[in-house]
Amino acid sequence: MQRGGERRARYHRSLRFMPRNFHVFPDLIFLIACVAATLALAVWGRRLLKRRWQRVTLYMLAIACIGCYGGGYLMLYFRVTRHLAVEVVTWLQGIALILGICAIGMGILGFLLRRIPFREDRRAMFRAAGAAVMSTPALVTAFGIVHRDDFRVTEVSAPVKGLARDLDGLTLVQLSDIHMSEFLSERQLMRAIDMANETRAKLALVTGDLITRPGDPLDPCLRQIGRLKAEAGVFGCMGNHEGYANVEDYVEKESALMGVRFLRSASEPLRFGNATLNLAGVDYQAFRDPYLVGAEKLKRAECLNVLLSHNPDVFRVASKQGWDLTISGHTHGGQIAVEILHQNISPARYFTPFVRGLYRSDRGAVYVSTGLGTVGLPVRLGAPPEVSLIRLCAI
Repeated sequence: MQRGGERRARYHRSLRFMPRNFHVFPDLIFLIACVAATLALAVWGRRLLKRRWQRVTLYMLAIACIGCYGGGYLMLYFRVTRHLAVEVVTWLQGIALILGICAIGMGILGFLLRRIPFREDRRAMFRAAGAAVMSTPALVTAFGIVHRDDFRVTEVSAPVKGLARDLDGLTLVQLSDIHMSEFLSERQLMRAIDMANETRAKLALVTGDLITRPGDPLDPCLRQIGRLKAEAGVFGCMGNHEGYANVEDYVEKESALMGVRFLRSASEPLRFGNATLNLAGVDYQAFRDPYLVGAEKLKRAECLNVLLSHNPDVFRVASKQGWDLTISGHTHGGQIAVEILHQNISPARYFTPFVRGLYRSDRGAVYVSTGLGTVGLPVRLGAPPEVSLIRLCAI
């Protein structure tokens, strides 16, 4: 299977003319929703304000928010971001998303509040109730910002049919979706690396998205990854953001100097006693292309075959090809996830059914880590960042 080739070259060239991700339509819908919610809030808020200067201030804030939304949307386009410092791009996009989410949340709550009949003699009560209700999205967002780096070790047992005795109980520690940027510092990553090393796992894995965009601190990230320690070695695969930043070759070369091997359409047999674990990795599998073309050639007979793939939506293809276990990230567990009527609701479910945790089929299993970092906005709700400790077990 090609390690890049013309397909990847065409993809990188296309970045000059396309947004920084392929989900343009959802982003546009989100922008429209943010603008509509902000305008509605301005109109509704006018009823609670008596003085002219208060109303003018409200309208000016609404205009400023709408301008921020537009600026954040433009940060999707390479033609714009190439002229700006990465710190400006990161914070402008993050602030726009936070304001937009708060505006939509307040808009929904405001709509519900308006169902209550308004009486002039109860203006003060409505003002206090409205302020309390409207502040809820902002408070929830602030909570998500505070807890975005609340790293924890998540232990999971991965059942494998016919697992060799010498592989039963083998531990693998996984770091994914680091996204080292303005929203995740080297000191924070250092803490996560220390947590991973403390698990004393036999094998350490890094499943892509080391940074978010060109200009993010890639070298400090690689320096910290080089601190990972595992008896059988440290391996990884590339994520989509390595492709966006066009740093795949650089990551492969520099990490190798630190003893970390990124498997790019390659496999490595690892011996444990009398058993062999065949570890393979592929670059990010673009959703517009067929998944795992030629990856079946990386498998080995009479081995446990484990595949590293940044995006978990390849699982159905991987299980058909005969991979016993697929290890992925990419989704951030939704990054913002809410449980309603025992159903976990998150944006990631619109793109893949494999959002977080272990999923099994008759032919194999996939584990999806929630990862460490964030993209877009520095918030995590219902999807805490994790260092994953995977323990193989026979069934």
